[in-house]
Amino acid sequence: MTEQFDLLVVGGGINGASIARDAAGRGLSVCLCERDDLAAHTSSASTKLIHGGLRYLEQFEFALVGKALAEREVMLKTAPHIIWPLRFVLPHQSHLRPAWMIRLGLFLYDHLGGGRRTLPGSRRVSLRKHVAGPALRDEFHTGFVYSDAWVQDARLVVLNAMDARDRGATILTHTRCISARRDGDGWNAQLQSSKGESTSVRARALVNATGPWAVQFLDQVASVGHDHTLRLVKGSHIVVPRLFEHDHAYIFQQPDRRIVFAIPYEHDFTLIGTTDVDYHADPAAPHIDGVETRYLCEAANRYFKRNITPADVVWNYSGVRPLLEDEEDNASEVSRDYLLELDTHGAPLLNVFGGKLTTARKLAEEALDRLSPLLPVTSAAWTAKGHPLPGGERHDIDGYQRELQQAHPWLPPALAWRLAHSYGTRSAQILGKARNLDELGPCFGADLYQAEVDYLREQEWAIDTTDVLWRRSKLGLQVGDDDVARLKAYLEQADLAKAEACMS
Repeated sequence: MTEQFDLLVVGGGINGASIARDAAGRGLSVCLCERDDLAAHTSSASTKLIHGGLRYLEQFEFALVGKALAEREVMLKTAPHIIWPLRFVLPHQSHLRPAWMIRLGLFLYDHLGGGRRTLPGSRRVSLRKHVAGPALRDEFHTGFVYSDAWVQDARLVVLNAMDARDRGATILTHTRCISARRDGDGWNAQLQSSKGESTSVRARALVNATGPWAVQFLDQVASVGHDHTLRLVKGSHIVVPRLFEHDHAYIFQQPDRRIVFAIPYEHDFTLIGTTDVDYHADPAAPHIDGVETRYLCEAANRYFKRNITPADVVWNYSGVRPLLEDEEDNASEVSRDYLLELDTHGAPLLNVFGGKLTTARKLAEEALDRLSPLLPVTSAAWTAKGHPLPGGERHDIDGYQRELQQAHPWLPPALAWRLAHSYGTRSAQILGKARNLDELGPCFGADLYQAEVDYLREQEWAIDTTDVLWRRSKLGLQVGDDDVARLKAYLEQADLAKAEACMS
């Protein structure tokens, strides 16, 4: 039996999930398939920022920066539980960039994209008086402070997929599109699950949102001609024990004119990144190398009093960014803008090249605006109006956290904070009618209880320990090997029970 849809989206990263959400909200029947977990690759390997990209001003990418800054305002309203404001400190080094250039850049940053509406503006500060100063080497006297926002990147993808599902979309994780062929006025596609189960799908239109595999998908799956080349760039990050006590982040200029961030991370750690290295291996398995690790350590050591070495790194991750080839010699100079290519030589095919977390909603809106004349949409563009992602109904997330604590006084404050800032109002579904911690079920280390794991399995497509500990959360930084083993055994048992129930 062949399942019928208006739109088949291949790829479960931020672009694919955002497009599926927008399309479902316009009344289309949508199927999204992802060969791995949602956000399994590039979308969970970012620097975790919703930002305009201050450094892109030097490359005269004013349109890209303005678009991203306008989107920053929309995103803060859409998912206040997983996106929140963050102040950045830029220590000044006059031999790298003169003060007037930084002031001009920050003035533009404050006003591009319609100007700031919710975040404080930039200003010059004395690092001898500012809270961010003591952690820095004594040679830094002056700095500049500006605003951007932090995001739980993988959760942003999952929440877009959840909202798409809540609006009627079918979301198939661990399901590969093994072939797609035009047939008259539609596409016939064969999907295959990781368990070998096959599904036939027919769709009016197809979206190729496969990220680093976008060209490979055209060549090997859809057999569609094209003239595009993607430049794959690896970005790596390291995580070390906390290097400072305050809640500001740092942006550090490097002698090679690159930018490196140092960001408060999961309360007890500091995230440092990123690198930009041309990449030619398998996009599914990028790894940081020794050169990158040393580069990031040295980048931090140029500024912090406390020096770090590769031995201090407690975790690292790498992702592959699919950028449009533009003949730049330096990978960090390649544009981060995106291209949407609509192929109407037969049934519609929309190819998505490039993109970033911050502009994914806008990308999806533009994608559906282009597809809408070809599909039976029943509603106009809608996502810019601030419709919240699941759990984001309360803008005052700190106030919601206090209410959550009052309603469940037995909740440890750290757990109440994490639930509110991960699930927002959906925390109520996790806690249910529990009257104490014991009623949340066994603890799998840190503050991860069975009730949360069950919610992630049932509502957020989590299957294995990596899904739970590294994408839906970052609790992998806090749990031990025994905890992971117990969680793995529980997930396998739950999966077996579910399979037996389906067979009975």
